[in-house]
Amino acid sequence: MLTLRLIRGADAPALCRRLLLAGAAGGVGFLLLASLGYALAHPGDNGAAALRLACCAVPLAATVQLAMAVTRADPVVRRRPGLTAAGLGPARVPVLACLTSALAALAGSAAALAVFVHLRGDGPAGPVGGGDAGWLAAGRPLPLAAALTLLTVVPLAAAAASALAVRPRRGAAADAARPEPALPAPRGAGPAAPPVPGPAGLPWGVALATAGVALGARAGRRPGEGLPLPGTLGEATAGVAGGWLLLAAGLVVSAPGLVHACGRAVAAGRPGAPRLLAGRTLQREAWRAGRPLGALAAATAALLAVVRLDGPGVLGGPGALGAGVVLVCAAGTVAAVAAESRAARAETAALLVRLGASRRLLRGVAALRVAALLVVFVPVVWLASALFTLAL
Repeated sequence: MLTLRLIRGADAPALCRRLLLAGAAGGVGFLLLASLGYALAHPGDNGAAALRLACCAVPLAATVQLAMAVTRADPVVRRRPGLTAAGLGPARVPVLACLTSALAALAGSAAALAVFVHLRGDGPAGPVGGGDAGWLAAGRPLPLAAALTLLTVVPLAAAAASALAVRPRRGAAADAARPEPALPAPRGAGPAAPPVPGPAGLPWGVALATAGVALGARAGRRPGEGLPLPGTLGEATAGVAGGWLLLAAGLVVSAPGLVHACGRAVAAGRPGAPRLLAGRTLQREAWRAGRPLGALAAATAALLAVVRLDGPGVLGGPGALGAGVVLVCAAGTVAAVAAESRAARAETAALLVRLGASRRLLRGVAALRVAALLVVFVPVVWLASALFTLAL
C-alpha cells in the first residue's frame, strides 16, 4: 500500500521515467513471447529459436540498466530521512525500490501479453494484420505456463537490479566526505586546484574495441557456420557477433575516461568561472554519466551501421522492436542519470546563487557541459559506426 501511495504521489518526471520503464519491459516481454511463438511455429528449428531467445538478452540488459537509473533518480528513494521517520530504515529502502520497479515492469509485461494475444487472433476475430508471420504461431495453442514464465523474467530482473542500485554501501561515508568541485579562483590569483583523478578504463576500452574489430573482420573474411539472424540480415558467424559485443563493451568501458578527458579539456589553462565549473563537474561525474553515455553511443552506432548496410527494413518486426528498445533504454538511462546529477548538485547550485552567481551563469555552465559532450561523442559515434561496419 505504501508503494502504491508513493507511486501515486510522485512528480511528473518520476512518473514519466516509470512509464518509460514499463514500456521497455513491455517491449522485452513482447520479444520473449515472439521467440516462443517462433519456436511453436518452427518446432524442428531449435537452433534458430534458441538464437532468437538469446538475442533478447541485449534489450533485457538495457532494460535492467534503465531500471537501476530510474531507481537512483527517484526522489522518493533519495528522501531517506523522511523514510526513516516513517519506519523504513536503510535495510527496507531496497525493498521499496524493488516493489516499485516490479510493479512498473509487471504492468509492461501484462500489456505485452495482451498485445501479443491480440495479434495472434486468439478469439473470434482471427489473426490481426500479420497473423501469418513466423513469430506469432497463429492457429497453434499458446502454452500459458511458458508464456507467464518468460514474462516474469523482466520484472524479477528489474526488481533485483533496483534493490542493488540503492543498497547501503560500505563506502557511502567516504563518498559523502569527498570534496565538491572547487569554486573558481579570481583571475591572477594563482593556478587552479589540481584536477579530479579520473577513471583508468580508457586504455582497456580501446583495447576491447580493437579486439572486437579484429575478431569481426577476421570472422567476416572466413565464412564458416552461419548464425541465422532475425529479420533479413541473413547469416553471421559467431566471430562477427562476438566482435560487435567486444566493440560495444569497449565503448562502454572507455566512456568514463572520455567524459573525464572532456572535463579536463574544458577546464584547461586558466579558465573563467563557467569553464572551471563545467570542467570540474564533468570530471567529478565521469563515473556516473560515462557508462550510460557509452551505452547510448554503442546503441546509436550499431543501429547506424545496420541501416547503412542494408536499409531501414533490414531488421524485420521483432528486430526493429529490439533495436528500438535498446536505443530508448539507453537514452532514458542518460536522462535519468542527468536528473540524478542535477538533484545531487542542487545544494551546490543554491550555494552559488547565495554567493551572487546568476541563473544565467548556471544555465551557461550546463550548456557548456552539453556542448563539450556532443563535441566528443558525436565523432565517437561516427567512428564506432564505421568500425561496426568494418567488423561485419
